[in-house]
Amino acid sequence: MQRKGSAIWSGDLKSGKGTLSADSGVLKATQYSFSTRFENGIGTNPEELIAAAHAGCFSMALSGQLGEAKLTPTRINTTATVTLEKTDAGFTVTRVHLDVVAKVPGASQAAFDKATADAKAGCPISRLLKAEITMTARLEA
Repeated sequence: MQRKGSAIWSGDLKSGKGTLSADSGVLKATQYSFSTRFENGIGTNPEELIAAAHAGCFSMALSGQLGEAKLTPTRINTTATVTLEKTDAGFTVTRVHLDVVAKVPGASQAAFDKATADAKAGCPISRLLKAEITMTARLEA
């Protein structure tokens, strides 16, 4: 399986502008710039897209892990926070924190904890990133 995304950039780093697109059409010439990445400009940025991808990947991985335990989640809500810092090597994604809240009828805390740990370790986006990945996970009653 292969998925494609593309970017077009015009101009210098600070005043230039770019667009991001995905073959699915979900992103189609979506604006990004220095301002959207390092300030509070309107548009997206690579780190925000990584956060969304990680949250989505983890949620699906958790659903799969719960399914293996014969549990079906009613809802999994995952927020991924990506931290971009300037290091000696340059700007680097240094951390991702996953904040998970899930409603899983019939799940014990132990089963939920195992499923979240296994999902965090097994999610393809988690394995892609070289950043520290931390997590808080809460099982709703």
